This record gives sequence, C-alpha cells and structure tokens, in this order.
Amino acid sequence: MSGRSNRLAELAAGALVSRTHELVDPARCRMWIGHNRDYAALSEERCRDLIESLKAQGKQEVPALVRRVRDDPNYDFEVVCGARRHWSVSWLRAHNYPDFRFLIEVRELTDEEAFRLSDLENRAREDISDFERARDYLRALDQYYDGRQNLMADRINVTTSWLSRYLDLARLPAEIMAAFVSMHDLGIRHATQIKPLLKPEERKRRVLSEAGRIAAARAAGEAVPNAPADVIRLLAATADAPKKTGSPRRSGHDLTVVNNVAGKPMVVLERVRRGKLKLTLPLRSGADRAELDAAVATLLDEHWQ
Repeated sequence: MSGRSNRLAELAAGALVSRTHELVDPARCRMWIGHNRDYAALSEERCRDLIESLKAQGKQEVPALVRRVRDDPNYDFEVVCGARRHWSVSWLRAHNYPDFRFLIEVRELTDEEAFRLSDLENRAREDISDFERARDYLRALDQYYDGRQNLMADRINVTTSWLSRYLDLARLPAEIMAAFVSMHDLGIRHATQIKPLLKPEERKRRVLSEAGRIAAARAAGEAVPNAPADVIRLLAATADAPKKTGSPRRSGHDLTVVNNVAGKPMVVLERVRRGKLKLTLPLRSGADRAELDAAVATLLDEHWQ
C-alpha cells in the first residue's frame, strides 16, 4: 500500500508519466500518410534482424506509437512510429506465429507533432535511407512550415545547411532518379555530386538525356553500371559539351573523358590514387574498335610515363 501511495503521489506531481499500452491485431492499424518510412519497400530481408529478435523474445518489447482513427471503420489506429515493427509482426502472424500481437502506445498528436516525433525516433537509425528522410523533409517543409526552411530547421533542431542537403536530394529530377537501380541507393553525398551537373540549362539537358539513356538501357536488359558512383561518373562525363572525336576532355581534377563522334563517353580515365589510374570503357557507347584504340592511345600518350 505504501508503494502504491508513493506511485500515485509521483503521478500527481508529474514525476511519472502514465502511458497506455495495448496489444492489438496489426490488421486494424494503417500507416499514417506522413510516416517517413517507405512501407512498400520493407521486406523479410530488410526486417530480418527485427523478426529474429521478436521470435527470440516471444513478444514485441518496444511499443509502436499510434493515433486513434475515427474516420475509417476498417482501422482503429494509424502508426506514427513503428512501421518495421508493424510489418514484422504482420509477417510473423502470416508465417506460423498467428498469436503474435502488435504492441502499441496511443498518443494524441497533431500532424506536425507526429512528424517531429517520427523524425526524432528514426533520425539515428541506419535502416532508413537518406532518400526516405529527404522525401519526408520536403513534404513536411510545405505542409507544416509554409516552405520556411529556417523555421523547420529550428523546430526539428538541426542546422539549415544540414537540412538543405536532404532537400537537395529530394528535389533531384525524376529522370536522374530513374538512372539508379533504386532511389534508396542514393545518399546526400550523391546529391552533392549531382547538383552541380544540373546548371546551366544546357548542361542539365545533356545530363538528363544521359540519365534517360541509362534507365532505358537497364530496362532493356543491357549491361549498365549499377553502383551509384559509377552512374554519377557517366553523368559527369556527359555534363560538358563534347569536343572533337578522340580529344580528351577534363571533367574534374582526377577524371579525363574521351567522347565518340556522337558525343557519348567511350573511354573514362580516373586517377583513383597516387600512382594508379583506372580505365573504364562504358558499354553501349557506340564506339567501334578503331575509335577505342585511338582514344586509349591518346590517353596513354598523355599519362603514361
């Protein structure tokens, strides 16, 4: 009785916060439209660590944060934080663990409060991609902060420059995104490399054209680079106006490109570290053997000691 009285006194004084936890059927929960994780991209592989942890514990230890749904008879709650937990419990129920229940904590939150809470919980997580964060920040900027970047940065307690890098990623043209195997492969460092390639307009046109060519080639089953760094290297190689056939063109401090007659890169020479050069022959450049031989000879004449 003494312990109970002490706990009631602490609750009354605000020293303890009482939270209501419930075990529910995950099918009665929907994802909040403002959730920052790409729920459709979740899979057994991406959630394997959590699935194994849930099986080992026999239950979900950390509750998901939800809000009550009052406008849809098909759902009772919407998930603000806990998409992976929801997906994993749902997967377990469908794979020989039908008694697993979804542990939730019910909160009363505005949309802006829900966004900040979700962002705070997921900001340090490595299992959420830069692109997912970037897309969420761009949506929130217009929806909650009237496009005022300084205000948003202050509300989520980050610097304006930090936020800008994520917004740059979210604002990359769709044509650029399509050149990569998955948007989730793109990080803010990649956006920093791509952004200078999109100005002025003539340069942007060439880069978007090359991005479209890469996407079309991959869709057709042709061999094209998949690593983000290699895709960006091809985009950078086409950024500047082509010079005459077989003439080396500098695209950066450590990058030399030779274009074919169509203006497409056919040989790329990169200085990867002191005393070592990397030679790349982009597939499907359209160059014939004679062009390639001449281009390689030109580069060897220039760089080989």
